[in-house]
Amino acid sequence: MGLHTATSRLMMEEVKRILEDIFIYQPDILCLPEVFPTANTSENLTLPEQLEICNDVLQEFSRLAERQRCYVICPVYTVENGKTYNAAVVFNRDGSKQGEYRKIHLTEDEIAYGLTPGPLDLPVFQAEFGKFGIQICFDILWDDGWEKLRHKGADIVFWPSAYAGGQMVNAKAWQHKYVVASSTRHGTAKICDISGETLVHTGRWDSNMYCEPVNLEKVFLHTWPYVAHFGAIRKKYGKKVRITNYHEEEWSVIESLAPDVFVADILKEFNLKTHEQHTRDAETAQIKARQG
Repeated sequence: MGLHTATSRLMMEEVKRILEDIFIYQPDILCLPEVFPTANTSENLTLPEQLEICNDVLQEFSRLAERQRCYVICPVYTVENGKTYNAAVVFNRDGSKQGEYRKIHLTEDEIAYGLTPGPLDLPVFQAEFGKFGIQICFDILWDDGWEKLRHKGADIVFWPSAYAGGQMVNAKAWQHKYVVASSTRHGTAKICDISGETLVHTGRWDSNMYCEPVNLEKVFLHTWPYVAHFGAIRKKYGKKVRITNYHEEEWSVIESLAPDVFVADILKEFNLKTHEQHTRDAETAQIKARQG
């Protein structure tokens, strides 16, 4: 976001002011940057002081979620049983708390400051449009959390962060075949599609926010041998389906462009395997062959 204010109270008010411009698009989900209320201010707050502010922020954004009828991911410090976490609290459309993700991979400075790493068994959150997960900032340097979210069926992973991450964000998307949306305190924030391509990003003229629809009715395939069916799929579904081939990588993405067409049905009809299933079955065969 690139915001700097004198106090955390002013930061929250400035963020709320900026968000008024995005609510005209009626977003389904809103994600703020990592520990956004108390970072990038001129204050030198103790951890207990920050926790007090974060508690007020959570109440404010719970009301905002209810008022705007959207999911909200609110990254703040939270405390439980005497342990303090760098967390992202998720509010439902009615303002109720669905849960929270606690940053697994803290920096040394965060640990010295008094924070505790979050549990390794991280949550996924259910929305009517699909499942989503969260990773925070330094988590991007490890793959364990991202991989667990893929195995738990996440369609989107949100990445609140202190910095932009660059191509690492794109890489996480194509490696795990889900959409990744970043929300950063400075630098570029963006949405990356399952192919790793950037769909939208902040920049000079849109420095504080973005809003972009994403199509989750997509499937990521290894091109060979399933390319043999692509002609029949195009013939049957025509403009209702888009097939995009990435020739060097031999990736293919099948995307539904119609509300009455579901990619799961296409997979079943033409006996296609997702990229993940394709590689999993190959690995199973490899293990059996070694044992044989």
